[in-house]
Amino acid sequence: MPATVKLAEYLFTRLKQLGVGAIHGVPGDYNLCLLDYVEPAGLDWVGNANELNAGYAADGYARIKGIGALITTFGVGELSAINAIAGAYAERAAVVHIVGTPKRASQDGRLLIHHTFNDGEYRRFAQMHAHVTVAQASLRDPRTIPDQIDDVLKQCLLHCRPVYIELPADLVEVPISAEQLQFDISIPSAEPTAHQDSTIAKVLDMVYEAEQPILYVDGETRPLGIVDDVERLVKSTGWPTWTSPFGKGLLDETLPNVHGIYRGSFDDASVQRFIDDSDLVLCFGPHLSSTNTYGDSSITKSHATITFTDTQIQIGDQVYQDIPARYAVSQLLNRLDLSKIRSYAPYPDLPQDYVDNFSDVSRDHPVTQDKFWHIVSSIIRPGDIVLGETGTAGYGVRDMPLPRHARMSIPVTWLSIGYMLGAAQGAALAQRELMESSRYHGIKDARTILFIGDGSFQMTVQELGTIIRKNLDVVLFLINNDGYTIERCIHGLRRSYNDVASWKYLQAPSFFGASPDTYTASVKTWGDLQEVLESGGFNRGKGFRMVEVIMDREDVPKGPLLQYLQRQKE
Repeated sequence: MPATVKLAEYLFTRLKQLGVGAIHGVPGDYNLCLLDYVEPAGLDWVGNANELNAGYAADGYARIKGIGALITTFGVGELSAINAIAGAYAERAAVVHIVGTPKRASQDGRLLIHHTFNDGEYRRFAQMHAHVTVAQASLRDPRTIPDQIDDVLKQCLLHCRPVYIELPADLVEVPISAEQLQFDISIPSAEPTAHQDSTIAKVLDMVYEAEQPILYVDGETRPLGIVDDVERLVKSTGWPTWTSPFGKGLLDETLPNVHGIYRGSFDDASVQRFIDDSDLVLCFGPHLSSTNTYGDSSITKSHATITFTDTQIQIGDQVYQDIPARYAVSQLLNRLDLSKIRSYAPYPDLPQDYVDNFSDVSRDHPVTQDKFWHIVSSIIRPGDIVLGETGTAGYGVRDMPLPRHARMSIPVTWLSIGYMLGAAQGAALAQRELMESSRYHGIKDARTILFIGDGSFQMTVQELGTIIRKNLDVVLFLINNDGYTIERCIHGLRRSYNDVASWKYLQAPSFFGASPDTYTASVKTWGDLQEVLESGGFNRGKGFRMVEVIMDREDVPKGPLLQYLQRQKE
C-alpha cells in the first residue's frame, strides 16, 4: 500500500472495507470531482432521481447490509435529503451522508455564491444536520482527515445512526496518510467488570424463578447487533415469543414458539391475558414510540420486565449502566442453565400468523383488506424482503407469516409517506449484492416485495426509474384505494384534501423505461388476484413486476385504522 492516497480514495476505501458496495446520491457541481473516484474504488454509483429518494434508498440499503452511503451537494442537495436522514436517525439506520461543499477559500472568504443564503454564512446546513446525525466531520486539514473519517465511521457503526461528512471540493485529490487503511474500523468491545457480572446474576435469578416467562423482541435488536443471540435464546428456552412491528422479520417465524406481533389492546383476548399474567418479560431492543406500541398498549408491565438496550439493563425501575447489549445477551446465553428454567409442557394454545387460501372467498367478489394480506402472503419465499408503506399496507403486512430468512420493513416512528419505494430500491440492491457474494443464507433467488398505496406511490414514483435501470427484482403491489385512506381514517373521511390525482398506474413502468414485456396486471376481484398469483409471468419473471389492486377507499385492516375509521363514521 502506498504511503499516501488521495482523500477521495481513502474515504471510498474505508466504505468498501465496511461492506458498502454501492453509493446512492445525485451529482451536483460541488461533488462532481468526488464522484470521479466512486467507480475506480470498486463501488457502484446508483444515481437517484432526487436526493430525498437517495436518502430513503441508502436507509433501506443500510437496514439490509448494515451500512449505507449517499452523496449530495451543498445546500440544496443536502437539504433535500435531510428528511430521509432524520428518518434514519429515528429508526436507527447507519447511513453515511457525504456532502460536497464549496472550496475552503470560498467559505473562508464568505463569498456570495450559489446554493447559499447569499449572506456569506456557510455553517447553517451543517448545524441543521447536527440534530439528525450522531457524529459530524468537517474535513479541513489533511493531517487530521484520516482520524476524522475513521472516528465518524466508528460512531456510525457503534450507534447505528447517520453521520455527516463535509468534503470541500478543493480537498478531493489532496494526498493524505494511508497508514490507517491497513487496520479495520471496529466497534470497541466491553471489558468485563464485577458490576456487569452481578447484574447478569440478578437477571439469571429472575429467569430461574419465573413461572410464566415470555420474550419480546423489538426492532432495535437489529442495530444493537444481537439478533442472532436473541434467536438462539428463543430456540433454547422455547418460551412464547412476540415482536413489535419494528421487530417483525428479525426472528425465524417458523419456530413454534414465535407468535408474530403483539398488538396490545388490539390483540386476541387470550394473548393479552397471557402477557398480562406473565411474571417475567425479557425485552430486547425496545423502541417505545406510540406507533410501534399500539398507542402504548403493548408496553409490558415495568415491574415484570427486564430490558436490554444499548449500554444498560433495566430491571423494573432499576437501571444498570455500562453493560452493552452484545455483552449482556452473550453472557446470558453462556451462563443460562436450561435445566433450571420454566419449560412449557404442554405448550399454551396461542395464535400464530397464518396463510389463507382462495377457497375462503368468492371469485366474483371484490378484494378486501380482511383477507387480502393472509392470501397474498402465500407468495413470500425464504429470503424475500417485504416492505409495507405507511397506510393500509403498513398495517396489513403485519398479518403475514414469514418463511425463514425473510425480512420485513414496517412504518415505525418517522412515517414519512413515500419512504418505502426508495427504501425498496436500496434494499433490493443490498439483497442482490449479498446473494452475488454468497452471503445470503445460501439463497440465490429472492425478491423485494413492496406494498404501497396510491398516495404514497405518487410521492416518490421517480425511483421506479432507478429500480428498472438497475434491473432489480422488485415486485410492487399498488393498493389503489383512491387517495389517502390512512388520513381519511384520522380526519376528513370524505374531504377533498385526502384525494389524489387519478393516475393510469400501470403505464408507469413503461414511462420509466421498462421493457414492453414487463409484467403488469390489474386486480379487482378475488378471481383476478388468483389468476395473477398463479400466472407464470408473475411467478417466474425477473426484474420489475407491478400489480395494481383496486380496493374501496373506506376499507382498512383490523386494528387502529379500523377503530379510527369507525369513529369518523359516528
